[in-house]
This record gives sequence, structure tokens and C-alpha cells, in this order.
Amino acid sequence: MLSQTLQDAFNEQMKYEFFSAYLYKAMAAYFEAEDLPGFAVWMRSQSLEELTHGEKFFNFICEAGGRAIMQEIEAPRVEYASPLEVFEYSLEHERFVTERINKLMDLSRDESNHAAQIFLQWFVTEQVEEESTFSLACKKLKLVDGDGRGLLMLDQEFGTRTFTAPAGFTLLGA
Repeated sequence: MLSQTLQDAFNEQMKYEFFSAYLYKAMAAYFEAEDLPGFAVWMRSQSLEELTHGEKFFNFICEAGGRAIMQEIEAPRVEYASPLEVFEYSLEHERFVTERINKLMDLSRDESNHAAQIFLQWFVTEQVEEESTFSLACKKLKLVDGDGRGLLMLDQEFGTRTFTAPAGFTLLGA
């Protein structure tokens, strides 16, 4: 069972997970417009991953006896000066999400909600991976320093990313 405080906090995080999907889809559109289809594929995959995160929150809230409340999602940023700026902004966003997940874990501990803590542990680990992935992308983009040949090589590399839903995950709930 979720307290009202935890339910509200989990609903807020669900909104941010869906916002993340929306943000990365907007970044995919930016890359499409810049004729960088590999980067667009990478961001589309990231968007799908974030959708699964939102669905995980939705399912947990429902399974824990709470009510999932869909909230308004603001429009994401759509203009960037360069691919590097896109990934630096993404890294900043993932750090924001990490901070939110950590605060949810603290709240779950304060309320001695062990089920919520176990659920959130997956996200704690996931955020380490997310920050590492975006940090590495930023480093690679800094290495090519706007060089067209290097950017095209990275575009080709990033285009090989595929989305795989987490084991046991279903969009249909429990």
C-alpha cells in the first residue's frame, strides 16, 4: 500500500519518465532535421526506454493499491546548436532524474515502504547506466570536435542501437 505522499511522489516521477520519452523523441526529430539519422535512431531507442520506465511506475502504483494519475507534460526543448549540446543537455536531464529517484528512495525509507524501496532499486542502478551512457556520448562528440567525418562515423555507430524491453516487462500490466 502506498501512502498518499508516496503515491503523489510516484505519480510525479511517472510524469517525468514520460516527459523524458517526449524529450528524447523531440531530440530524434532534431537529428532527423539535421540529416543525422543514426543519432535519431539512438534517441528514438532512448525514448522507448523512457516509455518503459513510465510504464513501470504506472504498473507499480496500480499494483501497490494506488491510483496512477496522468499529469500534464510540458513541451520539451527542440532547438540545439550542435549534437554535442543535445547530449550535454541529455546528461544534465539524466542527472536531474537521478536526483529525483534518490529523493524517492529516501522518502520510501522514511516511510519504511520496503516494496517501494525494492522497486526503486532498479531505477537507482538504471540511472548509473544512463549517466554513464550519456557521459560517454559527450566524450566521443568532444573528441570529434565538430569534424564532419568524425560526426558521420559517430552517426553510423549510434545508428546501430536497438531497443530491447527489460526482461519480464509488459505494457499490459501485471
